[in-house]
Amino acid sequence: MPSAQYKPLSQHDGDEEQLSLDISRVRNRKRLLFHVLAIASVMYVAYLGVRAITRTPKSGLGKPCHKAHRNVSSLPSHFNLPSGHQIPSVALGVWKAEKDQVGDAVKTALKAGYKHIDGAWVYRNEEEVGQALKDSGVPREQIWLTSKLWNTFHAPEDVETALDVSLQALGTEYLDLYLIHWPIAFKKGSNNVFDEELTVNPYPTWKKLEELVDKGKVRNIGVSNFNIARLRNLTANPLKYKPAVNQVELNFWNPQPELLKWAKEHDLLLEAYSPLGSNNQVKETLQVPEVQAIAKELGITPAQAIISWHVQRGTVVLPKTVTPSRVVENLRVVKLPEVLFDKLEKAAAAHPPKRVVNPSQGWGLSFDIFNDDGGVTVPEE
Repeated sequence: MPSAQYKPLSQHDGDEEQLSLDISRVRNRKRLLFHVLAIASVMYVAYLGVRAITRTPKSGLGKPCHKAHRNVSSLPSHFNLPSGHQIPSVALGVWKAEKDQVGDAVKTALKAGYKHIDGAWVYRNEEEVGQALKDSGVPREQIWLTSKLWNTFHAPEDVETALDVSLQALGTEYLDLYLIHWPIAFKKGSNNVFDEELTVNPYPTWKKLEELVDKGKVRNIGVSNFNIARLRNLTANPLKYKPAVNQVELNFWNPQPELLKWAKEHDLLLEAYSPLGSNNQVKETLQVPEVQAIAKELGITPAQAIISWHVQRGTVVLPKTVTPSRVVENLRVVKLPEVLFDKLEKAAAAHPPKRVVNPSQGWGLSFDIFNDDGGVTVPEE
């Protein structure tokens, strides 16, 4: 019987064939995974590059980047007062603001982030400011309100009544700051008749202001338009509360470095009114080469450069405008590089000072409010 013929066995059995297929699949998967990882790595590197580019601040484009400025700015948003209260470093000033415009300006300012409104009884717009404050919905405790005692009300018996008129108009129970508007007193009920006694000695007026602090009607008290001689005269008295603030004309044309130095040495904060110059000086101020250089270097507007300079000098700044875009613009401040700051400071002090606001002659005074002591007793230091 013929033996069975057997076909020779394959050199690779079934398990080996399966193993070969598995190995092939694994290799293919590794290749695929490698390609995926490579593509992902390239995409990630590209993402980091785009992210770095978009985060790089752009300068010299002529338009300020407010967000970037807030991030890099180290200028103070507030200054500390002797009372412990903090006063916002930039305010909306409402001097010369018309009644039909001031309300919208205040509401625009509060919406933009202002926390400080600087006014006065003599501006004749406190009712409109008060209504705007009410309409804004911003809580009273979040707003710093300043008003000023006019010259006719320096007699001690008239001070509180004058304050009450402002409080009622503004719709508030207290002021954050109340200033003696001018170091000149007028006789009660007169048409700007000079009161020499209360001008030479403002201490009786000041003591009444101190009483209003104790009553809670005013949180801080100060002065306005006082020169060094008048400040020394007042502070030589046994004061319960020293002046927290002296609000004066400060700008590129009238920088008053001596007064600023004296104030810092005596823990007195200066506030700058007319910070861009008077109406006929603003254009000239914004064209100052040093101001233009700062604006170009930092990508801010010339007005922002000047306002930032004021804050960096250590003063509260009170720009006045009723134009909505400028209201918003004026709030944005940025720290100036020391080199540029010093150049602007030197340029401001390099020319004779030009003061714009000086009512001495208009009030018929025989002396200059700012350059003479007007008969006040100036103690030796």
